[in-house]
Amino acid sequence: MITIHLRYEIDPDKLAEFTEYGQRWIRLVDRLGGTHHGYFLPSEGDSDEAFALFTFPSLAEYEQYRAAAAVDPECIEAFQFARETRCIRRYERRFLTPLFE
Repeated sequence: MITIHLRYEIDPDKLAEFTEYGQRWIRLVDRLGGTHHGYFLPSEGDSDEAFALFTFPSLAEYEQYRAAAAVDPECIEAFQFARETRCIRRYERRFLTPLFE
């Protein structure tokens, strides 16, 4: 199992746009074989930082998701939405192995 942790630097004046972007991706990740654990938006503290977590059964299945997302019309539209609105300034991606009891 592999969990992807995304840290976003967002434009705090475009939180509504980033929220729409996140809502799109929750559904898309789930549709393409992952389990999305949600987006975590600024509340208190830093106003320009957000996070997301989603899991795939294996790194290979994550790579299949990446390939599918690159050609999926809804995914392409979501990427374009972020680009056009400039709600995301930059992001970092980390791969984690979850530990459960």
